[in-house]
Amino acid sequence: MGELILIRHGQTEWSLSGQHAGRTDIPLTDAGEAAAKSLGPRLAQCRLVAVFSSPLSRAMRTAELAGLTGVQPDPDLMEWDYGGYEGLTAAQIQETTPGWDLWRDGVIPGDAAHPGEVLQQVAARADAVLDRIRPLLDAGDVAIVAHGHLARVLTVRWLGLDASASRLLGHPHPGTLSFLAIEDEQPFIAAWNVP
Repeated sequence: MGELILIRHGQTEWSLSGQHAGRTDIPLTDAGEAAAKSLGPRLAQCRLVAVFSSPLSRAMRTAELAGLTGVQPDPDLMEWDYGGYEGLTAAQIQETTPGWDLWRDGVIPGDAAHPGEVLQQVAARADAVLDRIRPLLDAGDVAIVAHGHLARVLTVRWLGLDASASRLLGHPHPGTLSFLAIEDEQPFIAAWNVP
């Protein structure tokens, strides 16, 4: 059975500053492009049978620079819609909502382009992706190019945990790989946040 390879897109100006970039389409920085290119040799060692990506340009460009081919855009892999918190840092949000925690408190509604999502909606998207990918793993590895919070939710759903357990995983750094696998019919994290 193959592994599910999670690729967090390369660095953007907002990932560098800590701003929440859900649906805002932000390009990679030069460092983000370099990190994406550096993933190529490791990914070339994998037995990829399919590659899926968030349709946002930072993810699609990461896939391209990493040398991935046949990439299928999947809107279910878009980052959490942060609603009214789009573009804000956690510190800025906590100025108006002291003690705010994304996993516990969620987001507030935003404008028409950023209506916001609750954690259960993000988990439902992750579950849909996993339902489509699991059968493909019988033939080899599957790569996903996505975003930090979405990758955490997808991982805990892979493990069969409630989406709220996502808080227990460290945020994957931009331009890193994580590997999810199955051993003795049990899902596990084979590697996390590998540059």
